[in-house]
Amino acid sequence: MKIWAKVLKDNKIVRQTVLEKDGKIVWSEMHDYLVEICYALDIPTPIIIKNHIFNFAKFNHVKFLKSDFVEKIDFDQLFLENLSDR
Repeated sequence: MKIWAKVLKDNKIVRQTVLEKDGKIVWSEMHDYLVEICYALDIPTPIIIKNHIFNFAKFNHVKFLKSDFVEKIDFDQLFLENLSDR
């Protein structure tokens, strides 16, 4: 499993990381993956809702906007892309 995480500001990547684990994505552990990614990027963890998981599962990517974060952030979005199915 590989998830590429990008922090975007003004449509430019300002930070990025790749989360790699053995095996396939376990959807019930999506929050744990997100926490690990945000820790690596040194950003707050956004609120994840069922719609985020469905979009990631169906389209292989999900976008977290400023409204998905409780804390103030200095970027426009966090974008996760599933690289496992390529």
